[in-house]
Amino acid sequence: MYSDLHLTEDRPVYIQVKDYLKRLMLKGGLQPNQKLPSTRELSTLMKVSRSTILLAYAELEEEGLIYALKGKGNYVSTLIESQQATAIHWQLDWTAEVSDYAIQAEQYDLMKHGSGAERGEISFTSIAPDEKLFDLQNVKRAFLDRMSLEGEVLLNYGYAQGYKPLMNYLMNYMENKGVDLTGKDILITNGFTEGFDLVLGALRKKSGKALCENPTHHTAIKNLKLHQFQLTGIDMEPDGLDLKQLEQELAESAYDLAYLVPSYHNPTGIVTSPAKRTEIIRLMNEYQVPIIEDGFNEELRYSGSHVSPLIASMGKGNGLVYLGSFSKVLFPGLRVGWIIADAALIDYLESMKRARSIHTSTLDQSLLYQYLSNGNFEKYLKRARTEYKRKYELAVHCLKRHLPMCQISGAGGLHLFVQFPPEVRTRELLAACKVKGVTFTPGDTFYLEPGQGLHTMRLGFSRVSDENIRKGIRIIGETVASMM
Repeated sequence: MYSDLHLTEDRPVYIQVKDYLKRLMLKGGLQPNQKLPSTRELSTLMKVSRSTILLAYAELEEEGLIYALKGKGNYVSTLIESQQATAIHWQLDWTAEVSDYAIQAEQYDLMKHGSGAERGEISFTSIAPDEKLFDLQNVKRAFLDRMSLEGEVLLNYGYAQGYKPLMNYLMNYMENKGVDLTGKDILITNGFTEGFDLVLGALRKKSGKALCENPTHHTAIKNLKLHQFQLTGIDMEPDGLDLKQLEQELAESAYDLAYLVPSYHNPTGIVTSPAKRTEIIRLMNEYQVPIIEDGFNEELRYSGSHVSPLIASMGKGNGLVYLGSFSKVLFPGLRVGWIIADAALIDYLESMKRARSIHTSTLDQSLLYQYLSNGNFEKYLKRARTEYKRKYELAVHCLKRHLPMCQISGAGGLHLFVQFPPEVRTRELLAACKVKGVTFTPGDTFYLEPGQGLHTMRLGFSRVSDENIRKGIRIIGETVASMM
C-alpha cells in the first residue's frame, strides 16, 4: 500500500495524493478511525515531498474525510463507515430499460458498427479537415484577444439564441452570399447535428413523410428516422435531383419536409445546377413543402464558379430553413453551427434550445467570432482550398489510372464518390482491401433502401498523405482486378 501511486504531469501532485488516499478510503482499503502514516513516513513511502503530504491531508480534512488528534496524528473519518454501511449494490438491466429511440440510435451508429480504421491502415473513411492545416497561432491569438476583452462574461452563462457578435457576423456572412434576411433570424447551435435535430423536433407531423436525395448524408437519414419520418428518396442525376421523379412524388403524396444538400452533396459531391435550383423551389412552393437546406462544404469548390446556397434564391420567401457550419472548413472541435430561418420559427427553436442545452458554449462562439473578425478566415480558406484541391486532383488522377471502369463524381469538398460496374460489391471489396491495410466507406451506407448502392463507395482524401492516396487507390484497383 502507498507505493503504487503513479503520478502524472498534468495535475498538481498533492491533488493526486489526495485522490489516491480518498479512493483507498471509499474502497475499504483504509477503515474508519484507522490511523494514517505520519507526513514524514508517507512522503518516504510515496517518494514525494513532505509539504505535498501536508497539503493532501489538509484537503482531506477540509472534505471531512480525515480528522486530526493533537499530538497523535491523522485518522480516517467515521463518515467513510456511514457511506460504506449505506451502500446498496443495486443491479439493473439497463438494456431492458432504454427507449426505442436509444435502441435505434445505437443501431444507426456508424462509429460503432462501421468499418473503423486500425492504426497504420490507409483510411479513406474520414471527411474531416486535415488538422495539419489548422491555423493554431491565430487561434491562440484570437482566444487571448477575446479573453482580455470580456473573459469574465465568457465564462458565465450565455444566451440561448447565441453570442451576439457572432450572430451579427454570420448574418452579414449569409447576406454576402445573396440571402435576403427580411423577416429572418438566426440561432447558434452545437454544430449541424443539433440544429437539424431541433428543426425536426419543432415541425408538426401531418403526413409523417419526408423527401430527400438518394443517396444522402447518413447522419441526416439517422436523425430523420429517429424522429419517425418515413423517407422517400429522389434519385440523383449529374446536375442534381431527378425533377420528374420529384414532381411525381409531390403530386402523389403529401410531405412534411424536404431535406436537401444542393451545394457539394454528401456523398456524391454533385452540385445542383442553377436551373434545377429554381425548379426545386417552384415545386416546393407549389406543394407547400418546407425545405431544410444543409449548407455542407459550400466553401470548398475547386472547379467552376461558386454557387450560392438555395436560400439565396428564395428572396423574401420564408419556406426554407438553412443549416450552416464551418466544421468541414475550419475546426470541427469548435461545435458551432447556425440556423437561418423565418423569425417566428427561430423564436420557437430558441426556446427548445434553452430547454435542451441552455446555450452553445459562449467561449467557443467568442473564439470563433474573434478568429473570423481578425480576418483570418479568408487567408486560411485560400490555403485550405489550395491544399484540398491538390489532393482532390491527385485522387481523381489515381482513380482514373487504377479504376478506369468507374464513374467518379465530386466537384469539391473533401471526398469523391465512386460507382463501380454493377457486378462489383464494395462491401466485399472493402473486406478484401482491409486485409491489405486499406479502408473506405461503402456507398450503400448512404442509400435509403437495402440493396441500393451496393457497387458504390465514398473516398475521403482530406487526411490522407499523397503517398497513401497513390498507394491506397492502387491497392483498391489491384484488388478489384483480382475479383473480376
